[in-house]
Amino acid sequence: MFFAAIFSAVTVLAGSDLWMDIQEGASLLHLVVEGLLFVVGVAGLLIMVRALVRTAADTRRLQARAHSLNDKLRAKSDEAQALNEALQQKQDEAERWRSDARALMRGLGEAIDRQFDVWSLTDAEKEVALLLLKGLTHKEVAGVRDTTDATARQQARAVYKKAGLSGRNELSAFFLEDLMLPARQREEPGEVETRAG
Repeated sequence: MFFAAIFSAVTVLAGSDLWMDIQEGASLLHLVVEGLLFVVGVAGLLIMVRALVRTAADTRRLQARAHSLNDKLRAKSDEAQALNEALQQKQDEAERWRSDARALMRGLGEAIDRQFDVWSLTDAEKEVALLLLKGLTHKEVAGVRDTTDATARQQARAVYKKAGLSGRNELSAFFLEDLMLPARQREEPGEVETRAG
């Protein structure tokens, strides 16, 4: 901008001086020098104006790009916030599910314990029955309980006899069959069938 003002001043002054020199009848050499000075001033002014126009256009283009990038950044930020909110909602939902599952498992565990009490199982028989419900073999039960395979089998038979069941499959079915029914066919929570043998 400063240089454009200088070239404008040079052009105006040189043009005025050239006009006055022509009026006064100055020498041809003096008029040529003044004319060249005027042409250089006009050329410099045109170059500066062109540069200013380009700079202004570049500035507008950069501002438009900055606004566009800012809009995209804001959109990405909004998208990230929405994703964070959705993630938090899913985490809250998962925590509620885990909490419900823990409560149900606690309730199931208590119901199994009550049924074991109805069957009058000893503590050792209760432990064997739980391990069998988890799917362990007699050999694995013996390993977990640090007993012999024969002891584990004998305790399992005692569980089946007291429960009035024929074996491991009926023991599992006794506790699981109601869990496999559609929700509308299940008994109310807390109700456990009490088969006694």
